[in-house]
Amino acid sequence: VWEAISDSRQFGAWFGAEFDAPFTPGATLTARIRPTTVDPEVARLQEPHAGHPFEVVVTAVDPPHRLAFRWHPHGPGGPDYADDPMTLVEFRLEADGDATRITITESGFDRIALARRARAFEANDGGWTHQLRLVGLYLAGAR
Repeated sequence: VWEAISDSRQFGAWFGAEFDAPFTPGATLTARIRPTTVDPEVARLQEPHAGHPFEVVVTAVDPPHRLAFRWHPHGPGGPDYADDPMTLVEFRLEADGDATRITITESGFDRIALARRARAFEANDGGWTHQLRLVGLYLAGAR
């Protein structure tokens, strides 16, 4: 599970992106939407956005329990809000019997200008639940 989260190539396969470098603390990575390899229906939804760039700034890689990065929550291909504050996305892994529990938290919406905050939050509403399903499919062998 840790490799699927912390390896930028594996992360990109299920998430639907291609990163230009590994996840390394302090690194700024450029990514481009590339349809997920694990769910053809989601891949079709991502296809119109293929090639759209976005940026992540890796803030922590703490094996085997935590990956964190900052990004702009408006999503790739959206308006250019490069000067807006980034939100913090954290993946936390913990043993749960023979399984691994993945918790994803995105914080920092309160720092986004009020005029944009609701739209930014709405753009991500439910998205992480969806991504948890995709990583589950990836780990189950749907690659």
